[in-house]
Amino acid sequence: MRSKAELEAAIGAGGRAVLVINSRSRRGRRLYGTARRLLREAGLEFVHVFPVTEPGRLRELFADVLALEPDLVVVGGGDGTVAEAVGHLAHRDVALGVLPLGTTNNFARSLELPLDLPGAVRTLAVADPDGGKVADVDVGWFASTGDPQDGGPGGDREHIFANMISIGLSVEVAGNVPHALKRVVGRPAYALTAARLLPRHEAFTARITIDGETREVMTHQLNVANGAHHSGQRIARDASPDDRLLAVYRLGDERRLRLASATARHVLTGPWRSLDEDAFLTTAHVEIETDRPLRVDVDGEVRGRTPVTIRLRGNALRVIVPRSFEDT
Repeated sequence: MRSKAELEAAIGAGGRAVLVINSRSRRGRRLYGTARRLLREAGLEFVHVFPVTEPGRLRELFADVLALEPDLVVVGGGDGTVAEAVGHLAHRDVALGVLPLGTTNNFARSLELPLDLPGAVRTLAVADPDGGKVADVDVGWFASTGDPQDGGPGGDREHIFANMISIGLSVEVAGNVPHALKRVVGRPAYALTAARLLPRHEAFTARITIDGETREVMTHQLNVANGAHHSGQRIARDASPDDRLLAVYRLGDERRLRLASATARHVLTGPWRSLDEDAFLTTAHVEIETDRPLRVDVDGEVRGRTPVTIRLRGNALRVIVPRSFEDT
């Protein structure tokens, strides 16, 4: 593995770069041509470009990407596309560059990237004084010992994730939010779908084990975050994908109205609250069981059922971030 400085120098000197754009993401199809133009104008050349029209084929596509032995892989798309890239690029001598073209862009927000396309492209130009830098950030590792029928592609039940593990209502929302509504209204599509599903959603009991101590909670929603954002909102002012911590937190208790009020507080107070507060449990390893097997959402995809084991893998992913990003 090269050092971050060596990898950054290789990229800045015109190293091998590959571009992957999900043209089915919220903005990918509309901005594909603009993205190619801006990348060329920024002096970024690619040995191969992969426009993705079938997201289900991303896994095999990344095998082709890695066969090209790139120094940089630029991925344009939403959190699902970026998450697939993270799973393939973690622990490799390759940097990930992100063009945020999705609906919520949680991982891009956690990396403090500009959400406008020209700004994101400028960040990728590491040879430019106004460009970004190579940093290394944490990822999460997830393993499900639940029902194998809910595993990922090929039946896999272990995954690297970038941003978030979710159990509860959000899993139902992700599977039922209309794509047409997402294209029209963006992030509010998730809130509208949650309001429709909440009256029928049943609370569950979760047993959370950290360092041999088990806590039992009732809730409609439980999250384990590596990143700093959920549903496009900051979860805490000091949350970061580079802090060697997983943040475990629930939204509300068994009462449905408490979920609604807790979600509102999450949106309104996230930028000011701290991971030191009682609402959060922070750890590098957590095990979660539920009173009935529940599906688990891993960065936007159902990847198994509870019980699950989740671990942190520190500084496992090389990424291009703004110069202002605090790299630890």
